[in-house]
Amino acid sequence: MFKGIEEQLNIIKRGVVEIVREEELIEKLQRSIKTKTPLRAKLGLDPTAPDIHIGNAVPIHKLRNFQELGHTAVLIIGDYTAIVGDPSGVNKTRPQLSHEDIKENTRTYLDQIGKILDIDKTEIRYNSEWFKEMKFTDVITLASKMTVARMLERDDFSKRYSSGVPISLHEFIYPLMQGYDSIMVRSDIEIGGTDQIFSLLVGRDLQRDRNMEPQVALTTPLLEGIDGNKKMSKSLGNYIGIYEEPKEIFGKTMRIGDDLMRKYFELATDMTMEEIDSTLKEHPRQAKIVLGKAIVSRYYNEEIAREVAEEFDRVHKEHKLPDNIAKLDIKLPLLKLDATATISTTYKIWLVKLLVDHGFASTNGEARRLISQGGVSIDNHKYTDPAQEVDIKSGMILKVGKRRFAEIVITQPG
Repeated sequence: MFKGIEEQLNIIKRGVVEIVREEELIEKLQRSIKTKTPLRAKLGLDPTAPDIHIGNAVPIHKLRNFQELGHTAVLIIGDYTAIVGDPSGVNKTRPQLSHEDIKENTRTYLDQIGKILDIDKTEIRYNSEWFKEMKFTDVITLASKMTVARMLERDDFSKRYSSGVPISLHEFIYPLMQGYDSIMVRSDIEIGGTDQIFSLLVGRDLQRDRNMEPQVALTTPLLEGIDGNKKMSKSLGNYIGIYEEPKEIFGKTMRIGDDLMRKYFELATDMTMEEIDSTLKEHPRQAKIVLGKAIVSRYYNEEIAREVAEEFDRVHKEHKLPDNIAKLDIKLPLLKLDATATISTTYKIWLVKLLVDHGFASTNGEARRLISQGGVSIDNHKYTDPAQEVDIKSGMILKVGKRRFAEIVITQPG
């Protein structure tokens, strides 16, 4: 059932920044092999957003490593910690989510996590299971396990305190809640990003306080976004979502900087280190194609990855349209036409409205930015004035960015 110590460590340590403490991990693995008892590897996820991107997925894939090695993957859905909001890596108090938002986000999380973990073999727990049963005296007892001085050792808390940025008392509760999760599921190992190390160590302290063997804390890197500047984030628009269309995933991968390729290969693909080293010796563009195909294959399959790579090459190298171009259906009433209008006529429409109404931008502000940055064209004519009304008719090709195309089709109401 279990591989040898050395083989397990090679798999576990790939793409890992820190293990606290590695000798304890080795001891746990040795005991696991000897007794044929799987270790309990824990990962907590707060459903604070509906989508998971490949940066979020890094620790989930590490949990999958443990699952594939024969250990028990314990996934904590933080439906109660999400109410507090993780203060890690932020410079202000996070807004609190409603129970309805958390419930909806949880549903989409589990759908997406199934692309990575074997859900049937994953122990899924919700921390509301124990937190909703807590009495206020239990909260006081838990809070007594941590001093304010220790809390201010956190880099993010320390910076906010020294800068005079308010820290709400409930934010101090978060690492205690995350640590208490470790007690409740009796975790042997907890996985988290490097910004989670404080909370992971709190879990070790709380377990010791309960006379439990402390968990090993294992941290994974934070993946920069495709802009190469900041941590991958949907709010910054520099993300690659694991549920995005394959062509979107591939196209976004082709935009990352050459200096980030090794990190993406190591954290966002299943390629071996030998394969990665060999690929990075190739021309950067060719290496990036291999990277894009590897990421698409991870969440879809190799055939789809090959198809999107060929289409990307056809569109960007040969300057041809995609094989399966989407139809953009515009009904006449939306254009405020008179009774004599026909679908062969040319009509005017505000370009911002066109982009937002048909999902090419989520807000008017985003649409304006796309236009002003030269990212929108119709029949190869680029528009840069967000206030402009444009002439459209059926058969025209709308292009947004480098990869999104749609054929405009004007239809009669009915």
